[in-house]
Amino acid sequence: MDSSFLYYGVQVLAGFIAFITAWGWLPLDNWWVRAVDFPRIQILALGVIAWIGMLIFWPEWQLGQWLLFISLSGTLAFQLRMVLPYTRIWKKEVQKAKDKPDLHQIKIMVSNVLTPNDDTQKLVDLVEQKQPDILITLESDKKWEQALSVVEEDYPYTVKIPLDNLYGMHLYSKLELIDPEVKYLMIDDIPSIHTQLRLQEGRVIWLYCLHPMPPSPTEADKSTTRDAELLMVGKHIKENDQTAILAGDLNDVAWSKTTRRFQRISGLLDPRIGRHFINTFHADYPFLRWALDHIFHSACFTVVDIQRMPSIGSDHFPVLTTLQYEPEEATKQEQNAPTKDADDIEEADNKIEEGKEDGKEISKEHAKDSKAATLTAAL
Repeated sequence: MDSSFLYYGVQVLAGFIAFITAWGWLPLDNWWVRAVDFPRIQILALGVIAWIGMLIFWPEWQLGQWLLFISLSGTLAFQLRMVLPYTRIWKKEVQKAKDKPDLHQIKIMVSNVLTPNDDTQKLVDLVEQKQPDILITLESDKKWEQALSVVEEDYPYTVKIPLDNLYGMHLYSKLELIDPEVKYLMIDDIPSIHTQLRLQEGRVIWLYCLHPMPPSPTEADKSTTRDAELLMVGKHIKENDQTAILAGDLNDVAWSKTTRRFQRISGLLDPRIGRHFINTFHADYPFLRWALDHIFHSACFTVVDIQRMPSIGSDHFPVLTTLQYEPEEATKQEQNAPTKDADDIEEADNKIEEGKEDGKEISKEHAKDSKAATLTAAL
C-alpha cells in the first residue's frame, strides 16, 4: 500500500477522533451530541491506532502534524480518564465482601429481553440455573410474562407491567416486596417500579427498577427525559436518606455526565469501578459494545460478584450481581460515593423541570400514535 495514503489516512483518523471527542463536550441534550458518550472505548481504541500511526511517520511531520498530534494526545488522555475507572488498575469504589452467611446476600439479575425475541427458554433456563433472589426484565410483554410464569413458584412476589411498546417491565422476587408501586415519572407509557424490599436477615431497603427512553433518532430526540428520570430518583433517595438499590437498563453509560451527577446526588456506589467493564449492549457486535444495564447501591453493601451472563437471544446480555449487606462498611472512608458539587442540585432541578416538559410532549405524541394504531387495527 502507498505510504502516502497511510500517512494521510492516519491524519484523517486522528482528526476525526479529536473532532468527535470535542463534539461530545457540546452542552446540548440532542441525541446527535449525547450519542458520543457511548462508544468511548471504541473511540479510544481508534485513537491509539491513529496515535501509533502518526509516530510511524514522525520524521515527516510539519507544524500541522505537530498540532494534530498534540490535539490527539489530549483527547486520548480525556478518553482514558473516562474509561480507566472501570478497570482493575483503579481504586475500587465498592469493597469485596467479607466471608458471611448467605442470608446477608442478595442476588439480582437484570435482563433486557428484547420484545421480539422469541427464544424465551434461554432466560428461563438461566434463571433456574442461577436462582437470583431478584429478577428484573425489561422490554417484557405478555409473551414474556407467560414464558416466565414457570418460575413463579420460586418467586412469590411479583410486579408485572406487560407492554408492547418496548418498555414493559417485570419484577420477580423471592424476597418480600413491601408496598410496590408502578410510577410513570416522565412519560405516560414508560414505567418504573419503586418498592421496599425485606432482605433475608430482616433489613428493609428500597429497590428502584428503571428503563428510561434513550436519545436516538428513532426514540427521543434528546436525552432530557432520560437524564431527568435518573436524577429525580437519585435526589429522592438522598432527600429521604434511603438505603437503596437502583437497577435496570438506563440507556446511558456509567461515565456520562448525568450518571456521574446521579451518583454524587444520590450517594449510591458503582460496583464496577476498580473491577471491569460489564458491556451488555450490543450482544451481536463485539466491537460495538458498552454498558447500558446498571446496578447502583448504598454504601452498606459490598460486592460478592458481578458478571455478564451468556446471551439469551436479546441484543442485551443479562447481568447477575451479588451484593452483601455489611452496614459497618458504610462508615469506612474507602466506601463512599463521590461528593456532590456546589451546582449539582441546581443543575438536577433544572434538568428535572426540562424533563417534565419534554415528557408531556412525548406523551402526547405517543397517545396520538397509539390512537392512530387502534383506528388502523379497527379498520
